[in-house]
This record gives sequence, C-alpha cells and structure tokens, in this order.
Amino acid sequence: MHTQDLTRRLIGAAAALIATPALLLACATPDAFAMAGASDASTASDAVSGATSDTRTSGGGLSDAATGDDDAAGSGSVNHAVDGGTNGGDGSDTTTIAGPVPNIIITNFTYGDGSVVAGGDFNLAFTFQNMGKVAVDNMVVTVDGGESFAIAGGTNTFYFDKLGAGYAMTQSLPMQAVPGAQSGAQGVTVSFKYEYVDGGARSSNSSDIKISVPISQPDRFELNDPVLPEGVTVGSETTITMNYVNKGKGDIANVEASIEGEGIQVTNAKQYVGNVASGATGSIGFAFTPTQAGDINAKLRVTYEDPDGKTQTKEFPVTVSAADAEPAMPDDGMVMPDDGTVDQQGIPGWVWAVVAVAVLAAGAVTVVLVRRRRKKAKQADIDEEWDDWTGSNGTSAGAANGSADTDATQVIAAQGAAPAASPSPASGEGRA
Repeated sequence: MHTQDLTRRLIGAAAALIATPALLLACATPDAFAMAGASDASTASDAVSGATSDTRTSGGGLSDAATGDDDAAGSGSVNHAVDGGTNGGDGSDTTTIAGPVPNIIITNFTYGDGSVVAGGDFNLAFTFQNMGKVAVDNMVVTVDGGESFAIAGGTNTFYFDKLGAGYAMTQSLPMQAVPGAQSGAQGVTVSFKYEYVDGGARSSNSSDIKISVPISQPDRFELNDPVLPEGVTVGSETTITMNYVNKGKGDIANVEASIEGEGIQVTNAKQYVGNVASGATGSIGFAFTPTQAGDINAKLRVTYEDPDGKTQTKEFPVTVSAADAEPAMPDDGMVMPDDGTVDQQGIPGWVWAVVAVAVLAAGAVTVVLVRRRRKKAKQADIDEEWDDWTGSNGTSAGAANGSADTDATQVIAAQGAAPAASPSPASGEGRA
C-alpha cells in the first residue's frame, strides 16, 4: 500500500510539471496561438487525467500507464505547444512580416447622359474604395482635366482624414469641356496620396487613375442655297453652284456631292470634295446638260462626316427651266425660216450666184467712188499749189521791171487759163 501511494504521487507531480509550461506559454502568445496552445494543453491534461483514471481503475496496469501511454501523450502535446510559440525551440521571438500595401481604386463614375458638348458644363462624380486590409489616413485627392477639361468653379483638390479597409467614398465637382477640345473620349486623371500604418510602422503610397469622358463638337457645317444658272438651253452644259463654310471647331471629312434628276445628262454623277478645315470656305459646282426643254426637276445631295465621325446628308431640290437651242445663223446674217420651204439638201445655186453678183457690183461701185474722191482731192491740191506759186513769182518780177512784169503776167495767165484775145498793138501803143 505504501508503494502504491508513492507511485500515485509521482504520477500526479509529473502531470503537473507537464501542464504548467503549456499554460504559461498560452498566456504569453497572441490570441490565435493561445487558443491552439490551450487546446494542446487541454489535450495534455486530458491525457494525464485519463492515464491517472486508468491507473486508479486498473491496479494491474499501473506500470504500463506510467511508462507508455502517459509518456507519449504528454511529450507530444508539450512539444507541439512549445514549437508553436518559439522560433526553432530556442525561445526567441517570431519575425513580423508586413501586410500588403492598401490600394485605392475608382469603382464608378458618372458625367451625365450621352456625351458632353464642347463648351458645355457637366458634373463629374466618382466613387473610390480602399481595397487594402488596413485603414488609410491623411488622404489627398486631386483631379486633373488635362487639355480638354477645366474646373467650372471651386477646387480640384480634396482632403480626407481616414478611410477604413474595404470602405468607399464619393466625391463630385463641376467641370467644363473646353470649346476647342477634340471630339471623342478625352481623359481625366484622379490622383490619390495617402498614408497607412502596418506592423507598427507608418508608410505612404500614391496612385494615379484615369477615367475618360466623351466630347462631341456641334455640327456647324453650313451650305448656302444653290445658285441657278440663267439662259439654260437644251444640249448646252451648265452648272449650279453652292457655297459652304465650316463654322465649327472641328474638321469636316470626306465631303461628296452629287446631282440627279430626269431630263439631264451628268458626266460626273458623284464628285469628291475632300476635307474642310475649321473656318474654311469654298464652292461646289454641279455640272449637267439638259436633254429636254421645259422645267427640269433635279436634286442636289451633299454627304460628309461631322467632327464626331457620324455621316450626315443634306439634300436640296431645284427646278431649272431649259429652252430649245436657237437655229444656226447663215453667213449673210439672215435667219432662214424653218417652215419647210427651204430644200433640206441645201440652198439653190442661183441664190448663191445672185449674192456673188451683188457683192461684186457693190465692190465695183466702191472702187469707182474712191477713185473719184482721190482725183478730186489731188486736183484741188494742184490748183492750190499753182496759185501760191503764181502769186509769189509776180511780186518779185514787179520789183525788178515794171513793164516786163505786165507782159509776163499776161503770158503766164494765158498758159494757166483758157485762151483769151491778146491786146492789139494799137491799144498798146496808145497806152504808151
């Protein structure tokens, strides 16, 4: 009996020694590890209690419980608990590993319905969320519209004191699309700068997120009313003109023009005009040839791509009055009547003979009249020169010899004029 009591006391003391380190280790480790240690310690205690109970109920198995099962259970539980709380069993602390960097992303944003008209205002709202495992604080959010957007009053920078892990917030601000912005999707940059604490150390991080907002330029490509030609005749090519101007901020691309209708013939049914830059002007010509007289109904069509890349079509109905071509004019300037009296094979030969004779007679009369005029003019010039010469010669002779001048003058006058009776010697002598 004395030996059995001693054995029981030894077994109880050994169980207490095994359970005590496990309980102390559980109190010094984190909660998750403490639960595992406590579970192991409980397992060890249960094993000891079970071994003790077996010893008490089975007196013949005392040696087997103390040296076999109890030792195995106790050593296994204690070793697991110790290994879980120490680094390699040497009693040093476990190295702490920092968690992942918390990321901030934009989960949703709105700018209104459809696209934003260039020069128009809109409200930009975006929702951002902390996708990390730790909270972030001291956050600064900045919105940059680039070359296409501007802040329509207010600021583009916002401050947030703290954003917990997994939480989201929404921020909105008024913006305006620049009037000269290009059509299509244009980018807006949202920047985040923040700090966070992980593993007892404070760190900082930043990220830039881009979102896109579509911009549309208004279609301001204007076409003036068509200018109709005057004096349109059947069989003669004529042209309808139309002026245009691009008043928009964007370019107009792939301009094409065409004309169609009954009673006309078109050499080039569709013509390519090309691209029209912002502020450019020009003119489109629609050439056609009428094939019938009267009112001709036609349709002018112009197609192009607006600044948004959408195809636009504009049509202009027109009415042109065409007249029959005038009959051909003959060489003599007379219009031959088209009443069927003229031979379809040509003009008779006698008509041409009469015309030739009339032309020759007119030429002969003209020649005779010209010659007569020239002869009269020449004779008048000769008479005038003779008179001048006679007057000057008579004056010089009179100065030299008075009597000789009288006789010479009479002789010259007789030569230049019609014959006259010479004075008689008696009368001459009488004067002497």
